[in-house]
Amino acid sequence: MERGTKERKRHSGKENSTAGKIWRAVRPLLTFLISAGICVFVFVFAFNKVKEKLFSPVDINDATPVEITINSGSGASSIAKKLYEAGGVDEEGNIVSPGLITSKTVFKIYVDFTGKSSKLKAGTYILSRNMDIEQIVDVICEGNPPRTTLKFVVTEGMTAEDIADKLVTLGVLKAKSEFLNLCKTGESFKESYPFVANIPVNSAQARDYALEGYLFPDTYEIYSDESAESIIGRMLTRFGQIMGDEYTARAAKLNMSVDDVITLASLIEKEARHENDFTRVSAVFHLRLDKGMKLQSDAPLKYIFHTSGVLTFTAEQMADTSLYNTHVYEGLPLGPIANPGRKAIEAALYPDEEYMNEGYLYFCLMDSETGELIYAKTLEEHNANVAKYRPNW
Repeated sequence: MERGTKERKRHSGKENSTAGKIWRAVRPLLTFLISAGICVFVFVFAFNKVKEKLFSPVDINDATPVEITINSGSGASSIAKKLYEAGGVDEEGNIVSPGLITSKTVFKIYVDFTGKSSKLKAGTYILSRNMDIEQIVDVICEGNPPRTTLKFVVTEGMTAEDIADKLVTLGVLKAKSEFLNLCKTGESFKESYPFVANIPVNSAQARDYALEGYLFPDTYEIYSDESAESIIGRMLTRFGQIMGDEYTARAAKLNMSVDDVITLASLIEKEARHENDFTRVSAVFHLRLDKGMKLQSDAPLKYIFHTSGVLTFTAEQMADTSLYNTHVYEGLPLGPIANPGRKAIEAALYPDEEYMNEGYLYFCLMDSETGELIYAKTLEEHNANVAKYRPNW
């Protein structure tokens, strides 16, 4: 028994010795592999952080179209300079506002590293600050021949459908639906334009077009083959420039949202033609809203029934249950009924104080040709005005 025990101990000792030798042989390799793994992890983590900082868009929320022309023969350095200075430079060469890339050096390193330096092509490109370096380089590598531009005029009071019709007539779009489908919910623009994201969800779903009212009237120079999304982006960007901090603060002071202001402005735009009438019509509407009266504007009826001009609506039409109908429902209509200009927006924010103080609650058309309006404080006065001037409509 004693001898057997000794043999087992000797055998166990040999096994431990062998295991120790294996461990000593393997340990450096395991240590190396673990260290290498940690180094790779740290490198990848650091690389991704650097890439995120240097290769990411200048401003992920800025989809403003920026036109860049790259001349024939331009190298990576000159292209990088043009992209970096896309926001403009002053007389001393200082950057006025952010360009399309954050670093000229990073741009050059990227195109060299990816082998795209020799693939950059001359042309005119529409880029934006929410594009990263990879996206910008891909666009420039695809190439873009010179594009034809045209003047596109959006007048005050045009609707989304009017704008779509004009784009089709100009040959920019093949079908109205290209434009109107994007306007329907505005979903594609919520991330880039906070005021679109702030449109009341329930009403936006029920509205004819969520972007109605926000397609700012102006003269735009667009490309003959420009996409509907890009054109809408131009108009929303212009709206954002107009509806700045001053107007937003004024709206808050009136206890109105931006959407309320634009909805009211669209009514004013469709009711007023003379310059003095904008603030006066606004005063009438503000007073009615304050008193809890129905606005009783015919302008939304024209929007509901897709009509224009001076019309007398039937009792059945005036009783239509559309949420745009201000003859049926108190307060503002469901949403804007047109795209108002700056004058109408200012009028919505700054109604005529004299007319408000004097209590004007009604107005009607005096002459359909001149568009001149006449105002009244009481229903009796208003009815008398309607009877007097109706033959001129």
